[in-house]
Amino acid sequence: MIAEEPVRLYGTHIAADPAELYEEIRSRHGSVAPILLDDDVPAWFVLGYREVHHVTANPQLFARDSRRWNQWPNIPEGWPLLPYVGWNPSVMFAEGAEHQRRAGAIGDALDVIDRTELTSICERASDLLIDTFAGNGEADLVAQYATIMPLYVLAKIFGLPDADVPVLVQDIAESLDVGEGAADAYGRVQARMQRLVKEKHEQPGPDVPSRLLTHPTGLTEEEIVIDLLVVLAAAQAPTGNWIGNALRLMLIDDDFSVSLQGGRSSVAQALNEVLWKDTPTQNFIGRWAVHDCELGGRRIRRGDLLVLGFAAANRDPQVRPSFHDTGTNRAHMSFGHGEHGCTYPGPEMGEIMAKTAVEVLLDRLPDVRLAVDVKELQWRPSLWMRGLFALPVTFTPTTRVSRG
Repeated sequence: MIAEEPVRLYGTHIAADPAELYEEIRSRHGSVAPILLDDDVPAWFVLGYREVHHVTANPQLFARDSRRWNQWPNIPEGWPLLPYVGWNPSVMFAEGAEHQRRAGAIGDALDVIDRTELTSICERASDLLIDTFAGNGEADLVAQYATIMPLYVLAKIFGLPDADVPVLVQDIAESLDVGEGAADAYGRVQARMQRLVKEKHEQPGPDVPSRLLTHPTGLTEEEIVIDLLVVLAAAQAPTGNWIGNALRLMLIDDDFSVSLQGGRSSVAQALNEVLWKDTPTQNFIGRWAVHDCELGGRRIRRGDLLVLGFAAANRDPQVRPSFHDTGTNRAHMSFGHGEHGCTYPGPEMGEIMAKTAVEVLLDRLPDVRLAVDVKELQWRPSLWMRGLFALPVTFTPTTRVSRG
């Protein structure tokens, strides 16, 4: 029997047309495919909807603690994906009762936030950002708006002073890139969160860190710091790219644009459509097999790494809704699923941010249009996140405004 050739799931070609790539892998290998990550490290790519659902719903079989990985002896020092798989004592890698304790505290601290107040914070953040370029008649809606707006909102609900936001935005963006400065940038963000938690311990306020410090589960300051870093990363990149991908579709797809501008109730449906078509979190590392088992007809060995293909699962022809149902069907995998899915009320708050960002932009710049040919738009060459390098637009210059 001829051995099956694994797919090399890395390189710049991934960003060109990931949907086509996923379908090619599905047609050749089925719902679970053997892959190689950077430096030809073996793993499994789970791209069937039912298989992703099974993995995420069964933490006793497929767990989050990366110390189970059977490939650690073969991982070179400085491996580019170490930030994604290197274990740390955060809620991301916690399991069972410990994960419930940590995730429950985060959910409680976020759920206290009044949704009307959150919408007002999002409106003010959107207006402040649009004010910086409204009079120019041109802007990059990725760098100057979509990727920054969620961080302004998070800084507000974290109780950070406005003056700290620009530096934090830059450091978080740099820390999420695979570059030489990523580690130093992450260190600066971590140091700022440590100072923030100490400040809130001495002077508590109506903010997330203060609520975590007084939560009945008795979180330590170290646990709060590292979990705040998780919340920052989990909210900024996915929400920012959700906004950017929605604005891109609005500018290049007439049908989508009509749907988006059909009224405020239609914005939520249009954003849901984006999660089916161009979900920000394309793939996720991952889960590690607790025991030898079978998945999608594959023999999975104890300690094997599984990469969860959220975007591929959303496009699984066995479950994907029709074009007309993508706006109302919320059964996508874009927020994950199960114990380690996006903690409530994270998806709801992310939607409020994205929805408000789009609505305010449409109100302020109703004639916004793409400034380049659509073929010139470039996707970041990432296997994990789906987002543009830039989204240049033009519009009729307008005046600054202030909301409260």
